[in-house]
Amino acid sequence: MPPRGLRLFVRLIEAEDHPALEAFFAQQTEGLTPASEGLTPAAGQTEGLTPTAAGKAAWGLLGKLLGDVVAVVELQITEDALRVEDVTVARELRRKWIGRVMMREVEQLALNIDRRRIVADHAGDAEEFFRRVGFQREGERWVRVVP
Repeated sequence: MPPRGLRLFVRLIEAEDHPALEAFFAQQTEGLTPASEGLTPAAGQTEGLTPTAAGKAAWGLLGKLLGDVVAVVELQITEDALRVEDVTVARELRRKWIGRVMMREVEQLALNIDRRRIVADHAGDAEEFFRRVGFQREGERWVRVVP
C-alpha cells in the first residue's frame, strides 16, 4: 500500500502533465549512468525511462501522492492487448505496493477498452514484479489474462 494514510491518485496522462513527467523522470535517473543501472535508450526497460525517453510517455497512467508524480506506466493499445511499455515508480517509494496499485489500474483500463490480455515484452530487472502481479512468462514476454 502507499505510505500509511495516503491514497494514490491514478489517472490517464494528459498533455499538461508532460513538464511534471519530465521532472519526475529526470529525478529518477539523476546520478545514474546507463551502464550502472542497466538503463539504455532501448524501449521496454521497466526500472525507469532514460532522460532521452522521458518525453516518450505520451499515453499511459500516472500515479500521484500529495500532488507529486510518483509512478508512471507507459501503455500502448494493440488489436488484442494492452501493452505495458514501461513501469517507473519513484525510487524512494518502491516496495510499498505502488506498482501493484498501478497494475490494478492497468487491468481496469484493459477491461474498459475491451482487451483481455496485458502484455509486457521486456521485463528487464522487473521479472519478479511481473510474476507477483499475476503475469506469466510466454517465451520472452510476460502476459496477464484479464478475467
